[in-house]
Amino acid sequence: MKTIRLIYPQWQGANIARWIPDIPADDASRGYYLGSFLLDYLAPKSDCETFMVPVSSDISNRVEIDGVLDRDIIVKQTKAALDTLSVANPDKVVTLGGECSVSVPVFTFLASKYQDDVAVVWIDAHPDITQPCDDYNGYHAMALAACMGKGDERITKLLPSYVPADKVCIAGIRECEYPYIEKRVADWGLTHFSLHQLSADSGPVIDWLRNAKVSKVMIHFDMDVMDPADIIAAVADGPSGGLKLSEAVRLINDIAREKELVALTIAEPMPRLAIRLKAMLANLPLMK
Repeated sequence: MKTIRLIYPQWQGANIARWIPDIPADDASRGYYLGSFLLDYLAPKSDCETFMVPVSSDISNRVEIDGVLDRDIIVKQTKAALDTLSVANPDKVVTLGGECSVSVPVFTFLASKYQDDVAVVWIDAHPDITQPCDDYNGYHAMALAACMGKGDERITKLLPSYVPADKVCIAGIRECEYPYIEKRVADWGLTHFSLHQLSADSGPVIDWLRNAKVSKVMIHFDMDVMDPADIIAAVADGPSGGLKLSEAVRLINDIAREKELVALTIAEPMPRLAIRLKAMLANLPLMK
């Protein structure tokens, strides 16, 4: 079984600068770019081959097209990610992002390989099933919907396969943000468990996996699922609740013990301190 590590610093799917006022807007917008490389630096060394998806850092002309911010850039980078996966042809992928949409090419590539024998556990504070022209235009909030083949056609038609709703579980959800998103979760028949259902043990997700009739699982781990009071690793830094770091680690390991783990995505690290230190270094003498 061939496992690869994929460095995928895509940031264009997010529209988040307004929520991080303590950092200059351009640096906040590209924060996930730096976060991806920081994850790669911090991750344990591995014998598996590492690939990097080429991602532009140009922020000079952000454009919304068909209800998706930076849509055409995302299309280009999605193609690059799929080309990388096609060449590498892995059986398992560890993805270090980048915003949440970095899971889309990986999960749909592996869904094509494993057909009906793979499920998705999407560990996230939000369901990520926004659609183009909803109130928020960031593609990262559309990522899980894209994995299911729902969303912008320019993007979804690139994807090699989709994951059906009955093979998807959202874990740790604590807010849908808009009433129509909450209704969409129900209308699409998506299984979901709140952080309160998972804080004590992983039982609800494990029970769901046992009934899913698959042998393999793909995990998406958005760091915003964690409690900022325990660790500030994502955009949220207020008292919004969430899983403790130890609870998130326990949940992921329990899932991996129950089914064969073929994909693990770590997404949306927002390294506030590193961004501020980077800006400081840029303003010191003799540094350029």
